[in-house]
Formats: sequence, C-alpha cells, structure tokens
Amino acid sequence: MNTIFNFLKSSLWYFALPAVLSVAFVPLIKKAGLYLEVYAQENNRTVHHGKIVRIGGVAIFLAFNIALAYFFQADKTIDGVMLGGIVVFVTGLVDDMIDLKPKVKLLFECIAAVIAMAVGGISLDAIYLPLGITINMGAINLLITFLWIIGVTNAINLIDGLDGLSSGICMIVLVTISIIAYRMYRFDIWTMSIILAGSIVGFWIFNFHPASIFMGDCGALYLGYMIACFSLMGFKTATVITLGFPIMVLFVPISDTLIAIVRRKLRGESFDVADKGHLHHVLMYRLNLGHLKAVLVLYLVTFLFSVDALITYKNEKLGMIILVILLIIFDLFIEFTGMVNGKYHPILGLLHKIFGWPKFVNLNEQEESQKKE
Repeated sequence: MNTIFNFLKSSLWYFALPAVLSVAFVPLIKKAGLYLEVYAQENNRTVHHGKIVRIGGVAIFLAFNIALAYFFQADKTIDGVMLGGIVVFVTGLVDDMIDLKPKVKLLFECIAAVIAMAVGGISLDAIYLPLGITINMGAINLLITFLWIIGVTNAINLIDGLDGLSSGICMIVLVTISIIAYRMYRFDIWTMSIILAGSIVGFWIFNFHPASIFMGDCGALYLGYMIACFSLMGFKTATVITLGFPIMVLFVPISDTLIAIVRRKLRGESFDVADKGHLHHVLMYRLNLGHLKAVLVLYLVTFLFSVDALITYKNEKLGMIILVILLIIFDLFIEFTGMVNGKYHPILGLLHKIFGWPKFVNLNEQEESQKKE
C-alpha cells in the first residue's frame, strides 16, 4: 500500500499539469478544426453523425510536449523518440486533412521507427528464453524492435472506432506501464508515461460518448508510437516474462489487429482493407451492447490484462495462471462470435464432440443467413 500511495503522490503533478493543458487546448482545436473543415467522414463503418472535428490529437501532442519540456531534461534517447514522434504526428495530421494512401503513411511510420532506433537507441539488446537460450543477434533484435514499433502504432489506430475507446485504453495502458516502471526504478519511463496519460485525460473528457471531438490519426498514431517506444525503453534486456508485460497490457489492440489480419487473409483480402469485424464492432452490433457498453467492456478487458501484468511482476506463477484463464475466455469469445471466421471453434467444437454440448450458434453465420433471407 505504501508503494501505491507513494506512486500516486509522486505522479499527481506530472499528471495534473498536462491534463489542465489538454483541457484548455481542446476547445481551441475544435474551433480551428471547424474553421479548416477537418471533419470525420461518415461512411458505412462509422457510428457518428454530424460534423465532428477529427484533429483532437493536436491537443494531446501539445499538452504532452509542453509538460515534458517543463519537467524533463532531454537526453539522446528522448530526443530520438520525440523526433520520431513528430514524424508520426505530422503524418497523421496530414492524413486527417487530405487522406494519405496507406502505403505513404506506412512509409513515414517506418522512418519514425528508424529514427527512434538510430537516434534514440531504442532496441532490444538481448532476449533470454527458457533452457538458457539467448537471442542476441543484432539483425533479429533490430527487426523485432522495428516490427513492434510499427505494429503497436497501427494497433492503437485500428481500435480508434468508438467514442473514447482508443483514448481510454491508452490511459489504462500508460498508467500500467508507469506503475511497472516505478517499481523497476525506471523513473524516466514512469514520468513520461504519466505525463502522456495526463495529456490524454483532458482530451478524453470531450472524446467520451457522445464525443464532441475525435483524436484522428494524428492522435492515434502518435499515441501508438509513443507507447511502443516507452515499453521498449523499459525492457532493453528482456526475458520471456518481461517481454510479455507490454503484450499483456496492450492485449486488446494487439489481438484485434492480429485477428483482423488473419480474418482478411482468409477472405483473400488485403490486410489494410477496412471492415466491421473489429472487437468494438462485434460487441456493439453482434452482441447488441450498444456504443457505451461496448467501450466499457473493452476498458474492463484492458484493465484485467493490465492487472494481470502487475500480478505477474510480483508473482510470476500466479500471473501466468490468470493469463491462461483470460486467454481461454477470450478464445471462447472469438469462437462464439466468429471473429476469425465461422469455421474457427476448436474449444467449442471439441466440447461438442465429447459432451454434445454446447449447441452454439455462430453469430457471424447467423448474420450471413439473415442477409440472404
């Protein structure tokens, strides 16, 4: 309890200043967005109506950088991360205004990742596996680092589909990373994560359902990039467990992204083709939870995996047991809803063969049959 109290007490000022700044910036950004006519476009996948400004990420970016400059004396690592972050932010902002092609965005994301690695020295130096196996080959470690930054950057962007979803999940993720960093005596990562979390909360107030502003790609890509870098800064020399911490904390966006890639490949589609099969769409439409409940469910899932990451840090065995349970529950959800496809149901199928139960109805197949009727 003393550790938690000290963490909260020490984090308050780092959290409060950027929160106040972002609250002040959002109304100004909304006015600028309305003047520039930078609205979120309505299509068959969107759930909003009307003219809603989609450059709210500018408020997050400004609040974070101002607060960071006030609190921090930059070093080479921070310079590299922040420089790459500027590249990602500007890329997202331009895309929010004129809709860049996916390949162009990916190119600049790659440039930002290389900047973080080359200038900031962000990389996994070594990975220690069971049985004394060590991965310490420069090219492989650099490739894993590069793919991690690109993957998390886009994963956060992909879940930005409902009011307050991406911003809320990022806050939970950043607070969790900051707690782990605090316990590891990585005060640089702790303070940067808390400052970014504070920058988000001021925006989140306006972004929660019903949202009056969206963060846009400038916000989602920037947050994904920064979270990816923060997590790597904390685990330059990683074991399987420590490497698993950021994966556990980021379970919702990572799993949603991987499922989307597999789903689209099985359909013979390109991985960057948008659809309505994401976690938030499934909860909102197939399970009829509605907008608010779908967001709250994904907050809860992120919170549970984050808590498990904290438990694993203290008690590895207990944390792994809880993780297995959570993964089984999530797999059952995937099978029941047909998020991958209607034929993927290994656990439910096995139970049905052995016990004749459960007699499940795949919601994906049910939807398709209803459309044909």
